[in-house]
Amino acid sequence: MVLYYLTLFFFIIFAVSYIQDRRKIINGFLLNLFLFSGCMLLAFQAYETQNPILMTIFIILVAIFSFFALFGAVLLMGFSFWNARTVIKKEGRNFSNLLTLFLGFGILFMIILSFFDLNALFPSYVVAIISFIYLVIFYFFFIFVNFLVASLVYQLYRPRLNKHFVIVLGSGLIDGHIVPPLLANRIKKALAFYDRQAAKTSPPKIIFSGGRGDDEKLAESVAMRNYAIEHGLPADDALIEDRSVNTLQNMLYSKEIMDTRMKGQKYKVIFSTNNFHLFRAGIYAKKAGLNAQGIGAKTAFYFWPNAMIREFIAIIVMHKKFHLLLIGSMALVGILLQLAFWYSNTH
Repeated sequence: MVLYYLTLFFFIIFAVSYIQDRRKIINGFLLNLFLFSGCMLLAFQAYETQNPILMTIFIILVAIFSFFALFGAVLLMGFSFWNARTVIKKEGRNFSNLLTLFLGFGILFMIILSFFDLNALFPSYVVAIISFIYLVIFYFFFIFVNFLVASLVYQLYRPRLNKHFVIVLGSGLIDGHIVPPLLANRIKKALAFYDRQAAKTSPPKIIFSGGRGDDEKLAESVAMRNYAIEHGLPADDALIEDRSVNTLQNMLYSKEIMDTRMKGQKYKVIFSTNNFHLFRAGIYAKKAGLNAQGIGAKTAFYFWPNAMIREFIAIIVMHKKFHLLLIGSMALVGILLQLAFWYSNTH
């Protein structure tokens, strides 16, 4: 009975947090707590009732968990190398496309290290440093899992057909003037929403947001607007924001346009971007003072893992002071424990 109420409690806490603000990593943590508690409840009910259906589900879950506990690291390493090879082949060898490659080598190094007795190879202070590095890795892995779950849940958002504006977030152009497939998907997602709302009520205005880079022949917003008009968007419903150079500015400068057009009246807005970018873009929308959620365009599977790691790193950097403070606190506690251990052995 306690497990039942605990599971219900975790679900309610998650639901309240998610409804209050979808753009929080803690939503992923709360959902994971609910799922873990639910699994414990399932195990207890299966044992107590000996129900064959519950027992079968429980055995399957235990088998899956055991498999990934034993082989998860090797599978993740293999997948990382495969994904890195695919991304490099299709997208090139720039640094941002090598993240899964670095992940694969990192896992390989840790697997190799696990076969050695570190206490026999290194002095105690080196072992302590290595242990601390493992702790930091676990810390970031824990946050990444919660971020991944929160990001996936965020994508469940389905907007009502009552919006005044849709912001399409820009990205780089091919040869300085051609809309690439990734950006085209963002535009198509916005156009699909535009068509659905236009069929039910008055259509929204679409703001194409993106300035001109040093290597671009025209502003991203202009290229996007041209692309959208070529694909059926009425020119009167296509607006341009051509000053921004990052996502936060996309939101800030688009907000200025909407505020000016609405003349103090309240308005409803969503933004369109690729699904891997949704969560972080939502955070920037909040920073810009926009009560806006996002709709995500599909991304090729091979591109998604590397992009999600990049998004995670960007969010960590966004809150770097908090993470540095926490890691510094862990390091301080570790040093104090080592000193206490050394003192107890010498006196």
